[in-house]
Amino acid sequence: MKTKARIILSLFLFCSSPAVFAQQDNKLVNLTKQIIESRVNTELYAGFDELKEIYFKDHRYTDFVEFLLSLNKQRKELEPFTDYYIALGRYQQLKYLEESQGWDEYFSQGNLYRDQISSGCQRVIKATSPKDKLNVGARLILWKYHQDQQDSFAQEALASLMEGVLEYAKEAMDFVPIKQAADELSSYNEKAKAKELYLLYVNKLVGYGRVTDEELKKIAAGFYHEKNLELSETIYDIYLERLAKGLSKEKFLAAMIEVARQFSYKEEGPMDAAYAEKVFQRIEGIGGQEAFNEELTYLRGFTLEKSKDYPRAGAIYQRVYDRYLTGVHRDEVEFKLGIIHTYIFRDIESGRSYFSKLSQRAIPSPQSISSLYQLGLLAQWQNDPVKAKGYYDALLASTGGNFPETVALAKERIKELLESRPIEYNLRTFLDVSLRPENSIFDMTRTDLRASPYKTKTDHDVLVRSEAMGLESGCMDVGVQYLWSGHLGTERPATEQSAFKTSYIHNGTKEINLVVVSPSGIIDRNIDMVDVYPAPSPALYGAGGIPLHKRNQAARNHGG
Repeated sequence: MKTKARIILSLFLFCSSPAVFAQQDNKLVNLTKQIIESRVNTELYAGFDELKEIYFKDHRYTDFVEFLLSLNKQRKELEPFTDYYIALGRYQQLKYLEESQGWDEYFSQGNLYRDQISSGCQRVIKATSPKDKLNVGARLILWKYHQDQQDSFAQEALASLMEGVLEYAKEAMDFVPIKQAADELSSYNEKAKAKELYLLYVNKLVGYGRVTDEELKKIAAGFYHEKNLELSETIYDIYLERLAKGLSKEKFLAAMIEVARQFSYKEEGPMDAAYAEKVFQRIEGIGGQEAFNEELTYLRGFTLEKSKDYPRAGAIYQRVYDRYLTGVHRDEVEFKLGIIHTYIFRDIESGRSYFSKLSQRAIPSPQSISSLYQLGLLAQWQNDPVKAKGYYDALLASTGGNFPETVALAKERIKELLESRPIEYNLRTFLDVSLRPENSIFDMTRTDLRASPYKTKTDHDVLVRSEAMGLESGCMDVGVQYLWSGHLGTERPATEQSAFKTSYIHNGTKEINLVVVSPSGIIDRNIDMVDVYPAPSPALYGAGGIPLHKRNQAARNHGG
């Protein structure tokens, strides 16, 4: 024992600086002792992993490798472990040198490190069977290494990895390596193979009867919070299938609603509108529309709207409109139906009917005032200035000093009518592209337009960003113009801006219009909507809900 203790201490002294020794001597000595004396693989894995963390956190990869080489001399049967962790250390070292731009070491020592990665992994694979976690880990490192290099061995290494994982899974009791391989495949965009391993992982968990329904739900929620939606959804599917066999209809519907809400739109956290809708459809298939209250129906429509599935969103919003005559979302939904029918479905008359009914509200709301603006805008675009001015005048008479953003837009339109000028260029272009029959080829598939968040408070930042599909990168897109119009808030972005940050001084549903133009012509158009609610601190606001410090800025910027 005295000899073994001296070996442990000498290894530690060899690989540690005095400062590190002072801080970590007991931990390292104990770990080294554990590794040298252990005869159980689970203890070895734990010891090496903890040792790895000590060195990796300070990027002391070479110290780690030197320690492992010395350790290997003291106990020969540790070679598969030391080979694996040396390969892992050098792999992480090369990645770190790239990230930190440590090019001197990268170029002077890179070939040595690469050889240690390749030869170390090959020795591990040869010395172990696919039933061993080290075997799977070595295949994974080797594939990542070749994939990073984009060399001719990458596909061969990928096939070897898949073969190794599938073989490992046949008798494995520890399923973590399967998930680790799937995670890495997913991060490298090998989605099909990642899904295959994720399914294997989940089936192993369930097949061995290791998890209760509640545990399965927690696992699914955990992957959701990790933003691994594919795996989360796979597990939720299994979870729901389990519940379908054992719960009453009412309890099963409640469980499905909880899952659907999880993947629906929220201000923070990931969403998957397609999966949410899949669950919503199952809810409707079992419980009918009676399974949905107003809030859940609205959430379903809102999620579809934000995923740009406007036909389905319109159909669900229509349910809210038809079923909840005095509902809290009625004005918002009615206005959105007007926007969707007019500018997305290109059905002016249907859109106008929604705007017209909404504009007749006895008590004005942000959406009813915006509907008057839309009615005036459509009349102005259709060359009926008298009718247009009538709508704008009715808008101004109804505001009572509120709704400053829409008032500013209406005043700009009235000024155009009085001066016999055309509608502002950006806005007129959007109307032409969206409403003229000959422009039906512009169907919003070649541009993407997103706002974040979609539900916000007055005076809170909103990021609006767009992307035109198929544009050349670099200098080739210099001539592209972004023609912004609509309710743009406190900012008026320039034509070269594909994104901008804004805020709104009054609540309501704000439509954001965009036409993207290249030197060769119009690329496409798009529209998005942001819902703004009153801020929680009224003392900060003046008449009409205007943030006092933004009143002048908004007045300067509005007009399109």
